[in-house]
Amino acid sequence: MKILAFAGSNSRQSINKKFVTSVSKYYKEADDEVVILDLNDFEMPIFSVDREAETGIPEQAYAFAKQIDWADLILMSLSENNGSYSAAYKNLMDWTSRIKGRKLFADKPILLLGTSDGARGAKSVLEAAEKRMPRDGADLLAVYSLPSFYENFEEGKGVIDPSLRASLEATVRKTKRTMSERLNTTKEQQ
Repeated sequence: MKILAFAGSNSRQSINKKFVTSVSKYYKEADDEVVILDLNDFEMPIFSVDREAETGIPEQAYAFAKQIDWADLILMSLSENNGSYSAAYKNLMDWTSRIKGRKLFADKPILLLGTSDGARGAKSVLEAAEKRMPRDGADLLAVYSLPSFYENFEEGKGVIDPSLRASLEATVRKTKRTMSERLNTTKEQQ
């Protein structure tokens, strides 16, 4: 299985990148390939229809779309800035959505994650994404919020709170089962 993982943040110290990288390890099996993207590799001017008319869609948007198209499964952990998407993530989505004939997420299955240093664990941005992403071609398999990142996560160990870890692992098992069933059905149909 080809797994694409990224955080909806351009912070070099992103807790969401640490979180999604840790979660991606649950999916790495013998024949699986995991690619972890950094949104800094897709930095573009702020989207505007005027800029699009003048210069077209930046190459980075096409490169990001190519990564989505490559993946069998997407793991995404959204950061929350003032209760919403980070500007870097939103800008990347705005540009990529402008590619002619494209559903932004190309009907790919997605495990949507989020964390923050607060007790709500990025729930505001996750709620917004959960409503919006299916309209953008996302097949949301599950949504998982990790509250109070610095209290509940340790690098090298992942989620350290036993009940939060059990909940995450149950979510991972569910998505892995779903993906296995889908991939087996696809193989049978070929």
